[in-house]
Amino acid sequence: MGLSAPALAAAIEALAAADPRLAAAIDRIGAPEPRIRPRGPATLLRAIIGQQVSVKAAASIWNRLEAAAGGDANDLARLAALSPEELRAAGLSGQKASYVHALAAAVIAGHLDFASLPEDDEQAVLALTAIKGIGRWTAEIYLLFAEGRPDVFPGGDLAVQIEMGRLLGLPARPPEKATRLLAEPFRPHRGALAILCWHSYNITAL
Repeated sequence: MGLSAPALAAAIEALAAADPRLAAAIDRIGAPEPRIRPRGPATLLRAIIGQQVSVKAAASIWNRLEAAAGGDANDLARLAALSPEELRAAGLSGQKASYVHALAAAVIAGHLDFASLPEDDEQAVLALTAIKGIGRWTAEIYLLFAEGRPDVFPGGDLAVQIEMGRLLGLPARPPEKATRLLAEPFRPHRGALAILCWHSYNITAL
């Protein structure tokens, strides 16, 4: 499970106490709601589908993929049995279709066990990114939303980069490396910092 409401609220309070710029932003936009997803392959599949597409497009593809899988995207045997053509008919690119097959094969073969990922965050990222199609962003999104790891920080996320720049009063969006460096002082609450960034981005985009 992702960060619970009490855990997120405590982390947001800690962020506000750590930096007056964040405190001012929280006063202005309010505290974010938890982002909680179930542990398991379906959440990771959603993250894969969401790579480089809009939220609306990702939702449409997901619905078609679930239908192709008989209504249960956790049925990896069913997904593995779908041909690349059937996956493309659901809206996946040929590349993402291969990613779905790679994830299903890894779990079925026992190479990836969602119940026993390494406790160390970086080691968990490495375990996930060993699977074809799972990059660092996808792994970090999964660890934050499905496992609730409080210090995982998806610094490669464009919205996080944009809002880190805005929240900290920078003149331009920092690139990934700079965004990760800017987040360092906020350990061990960088997961909540990312959630705050998304919350701010969504409000700013309205």
